[in-house]
Amino acid sequence: LRAWRSWLKMANDSGIEPLRKFATKLKPYWRGIAARLRWPMHTGQLEGINNRIKVMKRMAYGYRDSDFFFLKIKAAFPGNP
Repeated sequence: LRAWRSWLKMANDSGIEPLRKFATKLKPYWRGIAARLRWPMHTGQLEGINNRIKVMKRMAYGYRDSDFFFLKIKAAFPGNP
């Protein structure tokens, strides 16, 4: 957060208009960028997680208890909060 604010200030103070525009456009996304740096997860991992959840959903077709389904998902990925 401190580094982001420092970079943003330097970009705005630089007087370089394209850099200032770039910094302004990045501003709404800084939380996502910081989260990606802190918790690196590749799209392949996400695709695998999504695929596994889809398979579990197909296997659970007809069940009415969605709370149990979400517990099953949490049990399938114990390392992910």
